Amino acid sequence: MFRKILIANRGEVACRIIRSCRELGIKSVAVYSSADKDSPHVLEADESVCIGRAQSNQSYLQMETILQAAIQMECQAIHPGYGFLSENSIFAELCRQYNINFIGPLAGTINKMGDKNAARTTMSSMKIDVIPGSQSVVRFPEKEAQKIGFPLLLKAVAGGGGKGMRICRTPEDLLVQYKEASLEAEKAFANPNIYFEKYIKGGKHIEFQVLADHYGNVVHLGERECSVQRNHQKLIEESPSPVISEQQRKELGNKLTSALQKIGYRNAGTIELLMDGENLYFMEMNTRLQVEHPVTEMVTGIDIVKQQLKIAANHELQLEQSDIKLTGHAIECRINAENPDENFKPCPGKITKFIPPKLSEKVRLDTHVKEGYEVPVFYDSMIAKLIVHGKDREDAIATMKQALQSFVIEGVKTTIPLLLTVIENEEFISGNYTTQFLENLLG
Repeated sequence: MFRKILIANRGEVACRIIRSCRELGIKSVAVYSSADKDSPHVLEADESVCIGRAQSNQSYLQMETILQAAIQMECQAIHPGYGFLSENSIFAELCRQYNINFIGPLAGTINKMGDKNAARTTMSSMKIDVIPGSQSVVRFPEKEAQKIGFPLLLKAVAGGGGKGMRICRTPEDLLVQYKEASLEAEKAFANPNIYFEKYIKGGKHIEFQVLADHYGNVVHLGERECSVQRNHQKLIEESPSPVISEQQRKELGNKLTSALQKIGYRNAGTIELLMDGENLYFMEMNTRLQVEHPVTEMVTGIDIVKQQLKIAANHELQLEQSDIKLTGHAIECRINAENPDENFKPCPGKITKFIPPKLSEKVRLDTHVKEGYEVPVFYDSMIAKLIVHGKDREDAIATMKQALQSFVIEGVKTTIPLLLTVIENEEFISGNYTTQFLENLLG
């Protein structure tokens, strides 16, 4: 096992990785920008290094600076978390060249699967249905749009978290939205490339969590339902999906793990699908840890970050598909410092009161904030993830409702009131909601 790793991320996910490192006896090194010098992830790590100014392109996206920090601190590996450099094949290759283990897939695999457009081509070759769209990075948007037809979904090839994504409904809006998506993708992922998909309205967002080692062993940990979204970013996730049967889970899970075995995939990953009626289409693969991984941990009892660390250290998976059982039901709510009444406008500022719900085996809170914390303007607005487990979906919803009602955050506006409205809504309770649910709810 590694003696020491560097965590090339911040906030909640950095704290999450530190926790698993500590349990495995691995020392952790936090990196931080000038805006994060007093952040809890810096205090919780064994050591820390400042890597630049507040803006992410001057700190958390600075590959050479992060690598120099890892070398200086004598780290054997780098965990990229999610976002930032987590799906950057150049960074993964630089780690290899510097003889530092990148805790994730090989650079070539990221190019094949982390690049959203390349992944579509790869999965299509494996006889897995993909959403109709462009065959390569779009260089001539008007010509490509004419082939596919409107409405279109513009997506960043290196994307995630809804960044670099736009719905384009008319030819008149195309060039402006293409430019906006490209600029946002460049800012978030240091990659401006965009591809197009046919926009499917009212589908269900389903995703499978997978783990794969260096010896050809690939397993899936069941699926998550992620259809409650705002601006293409998830707000509530649950596992298992209320609409996927045991037979569907088995058949599709086997098909997807077989494809990844042929590709030679390694480490954790998530295959994202869109359910349109009876059809399930491959959308993309996230070659990294997902924000919503805790719901899978709650129903399987498997620590995904520990598995990532063990796989990266060349350990063989000690899990077979028959070992993995989904027990009960889990739901995650993302608590964001945002104002839902103003199109989810970020609300940075000082948290003057922070009283979390009572934590237990059924209630988990992943966060990096506390009373007095200053939510910075420079980064994603998520400040906490509230995760609950119940004996069934009804029990999980009841537990989440109670936990949200007892969660007090003052000083900044948050999504807590909206999340309560969602879980009390009859359409959500029925389990038949789609990606249009929140848009319809808010009018």
